[in-house]
Amino acid sequence: MSPVGGRTWHNWAGNQRATPRRVLVPRSTEDVAAAVLAAADDGLTVRMVGSGHSFTGAAVADGVQLRPGGLTRVRSIDTAGGLVTVEAGLPLRDLNRVLTEHRLALANMGDIQEQTVAGAAQTGTHGTGRDAAGLVSQIAELELVLADGGVVTCSRDRRSDLFDAARAGLGALGVVTAITWRTVPAFLLRAREEPMRWDEVLERLDELAAANEHFEFYWFPHTEGCLTKRNNRVAGPAAREPGRLPTWRRLLDDELLSNVVFGGVNRLGRRVPAIVPTVNAISTRALGARTYTDLSYKVFTSPRRVRFKEQEYAVPREELGSALHSLRALFARKDWRIGFPIEVRLLPAEDAWLSMAYDRPTAFIAVHVYHAVPHGEYFRAVEEIMTELGGRPHWGKLHTRDAAYLRTVYPRFDDFLRLRDELDPDRRFANRYLTQVFGA
Repeated sequence: MSPVGGRTWHNWAGNQRATPRRVLVPRSTEDVAAAVLAAADDGLTVRMVGSGHSFTGAAVADGVQLRPGGLTRVRSIDTAGGLVTVEAGLPLRDLNRVLTEHRLALANMGDIQEQTVAGAAQTGTHGTGRDAAGLVSQIAELELVLADGGVVTCSRDRRSDLFDAARAGLGALGVVTAITWRTVPAFLLRAREEPMRWDEVLERLDELAAANEHFEFYWFPHTEGCLTKRNNRVAGPAAREPGRLPTWRRLLDDELLSNVVFGGVNRLGRRVPAIVPTVNAISTRALGARTYTDLSYKVFTSPRRVRFKEQEYAVPREELGSALHSLRALFARKDWRIGFPIEVRLLPAEDAWLSMAYDRPTAFIAVHVYHAVPHGEYFRAVEEIMTELGGRPHWGKLHTRDAAYLRTVYPRFDDFLRLRDELDPDRRFANRYLTQVFGA
């Protein structure tokens, strides 16, 4: 392990930047432990970055920045038991490739696969699911380097409190160096995407959620239009499925329309905001239904090349209707021009202490703006609605909540802080964002 050049770092959206004192690329758990001890000797903090897909300052390192490119090995694959151990810096796209080669899969995923496995887990990446929960619920074991340089492995059977705290721990308890995933046999998903009007979606929300393994929808602001997505398992090889999406259609829908054209529309909307409602209305009328079948991860994930900023809140499932009606009323009162659709997803209860779905069935509402567009007023107004309903902010997405608020919505929040005091009393793993959400 040696220092590298190019110390200036920024995240994918470009709204977080840092110039750490040292940048290192560890190639083993031992390298990480040595870097932590050396940082302590020099009085510096340590953060491991992922792929930069957090919009918050979760990964910002002012002292020692550890980059994940040297920790990408697949350590072991137990195809019979479904346990797969990989190092923290392996991107999800490479994990998916390895799992597919061994006829395995993750039971549920978020909608991109560019994050590192540790970065995705530590910020609570979740996806949507009726029965299958998010990434933290698919972890069987964690390996961490603690602030004293010690290495610990935790699971439900070994140091279970640390396991429950650290699965979505934001790197505050230690540097995650390896994750063992509990996978399932590889499976196919049939995706059905269908436009619906706002009133129909809200009227059928419970029905659609109960009838589908993975349901979500997007509402296009300033319109009555929504796009619903229903993903369900089917049997049979993808290559022989008559409904598999042809390459030309995938490129047209997912690359040209969803990225190239959408990016151009957002650049135009930034210069001429008045056109946004008209463009959204045209988009909803142009949406067509499509059904296709493919390997699960290819259905769960999509390319996201248009840069944006995002806020996402998790509210109790029973409050979703109220949240959506309040959000719609907010748009009726405000003179906003929002080009990005608003995303709604669902998840069963999870048991990781800082999972946004901890101990309750949960609905997620995500709002976005083009990366070059101001977001402050929009996000603050939406945040006010969500916090009135006991909403929990996504750890990797923009919000203004602090420890005083978070303590009121996470039952195990103070237990997490006590464990942090025990394991990192000198705040070796702290940064400004962690100070905001956990306190000093």
